Order: sequence, then C-alpha cells, then structure tokens
Amino acid sequence: MSRNLLSASLGAFLLCCFLVGCLNQEKYSYIRIKAEYEGRRAVQKGTGIGSTPADERTPSRPLSLAAAISIALENNPDIDMAIARIHQSEAMVDASTASFWPAFSVYGEYLQGDAPSAYLFKTIDQRKLPPDVNFNDPGWFENYEVGLQGRINLFNGGRDLLRKRMAETGLGIHSLDRESVENALIASVSRGFYNALAAQAYITIARESVSMVKTELEIMLVRYKAGGVLKSDVLSLEVRLAQAREDLVKAENHFSFSIASLANLLGLDAETSLSLKAEESLPPALPEDFQGGLQYALEHRPEIKKIRLQISQAAMELDLGRSQYLPRLDAQAKYYMDDPDLDFETERDNWTAGILLNWDLFTGLSTRAQISKARALLNERIAADRKTVKAVQLDLKAAYLNLTEARERLSVSKTSVAQAEESLRLVRTQYEGGSATVTRYLEAELALNTARMRATRAFYDREKAVADLGRALGYWARSAQGSVIGQ
Repeated sequence: MSRNLLSASLGAFLLCCFLVGCLNQEKYSYIRIKAEYEGRRAVQKGTGIGSTPADERTPSRPLSLAAAISIALENNPDIDMAIARIHQSEAMVDASTASFWPAFSVYGEYLQGDAPSAYLFKTIDQRKLPPDVNFNDPGWFENYEVGLQGRINLFNGGRDLLRKRMAETGLGIHSLDRESVENALIASVSRGFYNALAAQAYITIARESVSMVKTELEIMLVRYKAGGVLKSDVLSLEVRLAQAREDLVKAENHFSFSIASLANLLGLDAETSLSLKAEESLPPALPEDFQGGLQYALEHRPEIKKIRLQISQAAMELDLGRSQYLPRLDAQAKYYMDDPDLDFETERDNWTAGILLNWDLFTGLSTRAQISKARALLNERIAADRKTVKAVQLDLKAAYLNLTEARERLSVSKTSVAQAEESLRLVRTQYEGGSATVTRYLEAELALNTARMRATRAFYDREKAVADLGRALGYWARSAQGSVIGQ
C-alpha cells in the first residue's frame, strides 16, 4: 500500500514539474513577451488601447521634411534602443546611490541540536539557562529567533562615491549615444526624403520626355503616310519612345524604392504610401568654412563628447582600483528575541551594536592587477580620443568638399539645361524646316532630358550635402533636443 502511495506521489510530483515547465516555456515565449512589452510601450507613448499603432499612422497630408524627422525621432527602433540604454543607466545611478543609505532587514531562524556551544548561547539569549547545566553535556535544545538588523557604511575608501560618479558618467555617455543616433538619423531621413523627391522629379521628366517623343512620332506617322519622310525616321522615333518609356518605368521603380526606404527610416511599414511636400532647402545656419566648422564640431559632435566622458570614467576606474588598498568601516546593530516555544517576550529581548573594521592586507595581487587593467583602459581611451578627433576632422573636411562640389555642379547643371533647351528649340525649327535629320533632333531631345536629370540630381545632392554637413558638425543632435527642423 505504501509503495502504491509512493508511486502516486512521485507521479503527481512529475506531473507538477511538467506543468510548471510548460507554463514557464509559455511565459518566456517570444510572442508573449513582444505582445506584452509592445503594449506597454504603446501606453507609455500615449497610443493606448483602441488607438492606431505607431507603425500604422500614415500622414494624411503631404509630408514635409520637418514632419518626417519628427516621426522618425518618435518611431525609429534605434531611438527606442538608445532610450532603453538611458533607462538602464538611470537604474545604475539609483543603485549606486543606495550605498549611502542604511540597510535594514528582518529575519527568522529555527535551530535545534545538542552542540554545547550552541546550546549555551541560544539558551542564554532566551534568558532561560538552567542553574545546574552540565556544560559538557547540556542535552538537546530547540530555539526560534526573530530579529531586526541594520548596517551602514561609514568609510570604504571612497569606493561608493566613485561608483556613483561612474554611474552618472555612464548615464551621460548613453545620453550622448542617443544624441549620436539622432544626429545620424536626421541626416539619413533628410537624404532619404530628398532621394524620394529626386525620384519623383525623375518621373515628371521621364513622362514629359515620353509625351514629347510620342507627339513627334504621331506627326512623323502622318508625314510618312503622305510620303514626306522615310520609314527609318519613323523607326528611329519608335525606338526613342521605347527608351523613354523604359526610363519612365525605371524612374517609377526608383521612386517606389525610395519611398519604402524613407518609410523604413520613419519606423513605418515598407508598404506605407507617403506623399511628399517639396521644399526648397534646409534652413540651418552652418559655419561656412572648415576652420569655423571644426571648432563647432569639437564642441558639439556627440562622439567627441562621449569619448571625453569615457576618459573621465576610466580615470575614476583607476582611482577605484587604488581605493581597494584602504580599509572599510561599517556600523551595524541587531535587535532580536529567542524562545524555544515561539513565546517571545519583550522582557527577554536582546540587542547588539558595534563598529566593524575590515582591512585586506593581502589579496593575492588582485588589487594591483585591477589597477593595471584600469590604467591600460585609460591609455586606450586617450588613444581613442585622438582617433575620434582625427576621424571627425576627416569627416568634416569631406562634408565641406562634398558641399562645395554639389554647389558647383548645380550651377553648371543649370547652365547646361538652359543651353540644351535652346539647342532643342533650334534643332526643332531646323527639323521642321527639313534642314536637320531626325537623328539630330533625337540627340538634342536626349541631351535636354539628360541635362534636366543632372540638374535635378545636382539640386538634391546639394540638399543632401547640407544635411550631411550638419551631421558632421553635430548640429542635428542639438536641433533634435531643441529647435524644430525646417520650420
């Protein structure tokens, strides 16, 4: 009978373990965790239950650059990751601050045995030590103890203060990480926005080219039927019309991809349909020359401010290692009651209070190793600071050169468009008068189409160069914290 009971108990235990395992597996499933925390994020951002999710909020009006940047700063996953790291650092600061507060705890203990030392101490704390006790063989004892104990650190070589300052510096570093992400994100959104506008303009140019060639082909067919032109002229126009239609298809496909890329930067679904509002240019007042820009970048670029904070943090790490040579001094107190029958009485309570000094005289050279590691880390951070400054200088120089080139190409392309328009006008007149061949006309039309494409590309390349210069300066990190872009 007992064997059957044991088997049943074992089976019930195994079943419980299986059910607990299944529940834990469900608790930590990806789908459940994602649904829970996505819902929590929606509440934190004010979208709540019954409102439209962030990735489904499609702008109903034409999207301006300022609105696109605002949506990206709200929805982009990189921003959410940076914010989460900031919250982790805030928690680390709170945890380091806790070291300056006293710690209190309550405890309970049950103990039994026949060890003479334990018998004597526990019975004395019970205030029930028999007068005729045999110290060598006191017998069996039982004890219940409840109490409250507290501890506060008085001195530990400044380690708690250093850890707090390191945590605060870490919070500053992760805040700069967010600024760095915002700085790069705003530049990326600007590039994506202008890429989409350029692709949209390419569609317009391609459609006008198709319409122009199609009209000329219709005229050519009429003249061919009347015997005024050769079949080869008609075929040449038909080939050019096919090329123009191919260019239109490519432009439409490029625009669709540009919109999908922009939607991805905004944290929206790639299938989101966006209507863009054409804008002339970005409004920031950026330094005009490299020297002025370099001074600005050294003060505002998040990467430089971050590495300098990391150097400060590494110096604190070095001092933290050195502080291990200093003693630790703690004050502690304890209030408790003992009884063999849970009959606690305040007349038999106990308390202790004291100061504990702990000084490690030898730790197997681990402290020296920690100091060496911290010193090497500081040297690494100082070298990284030089590397970062050099990288920012090169990045900024490239941005200024790119902007200068873009401005010059835009100026040249405007002249090229004017010349191509005049050339096509003259060739059309000659062609209609019979003094120019259809081949010359098609060459002039293609030249105009190419010039307009280049002018459009040059215009938006200049706008993208301005956005990239703002990133190289660290301007967009400052703008994301305060001013509104494009307004």
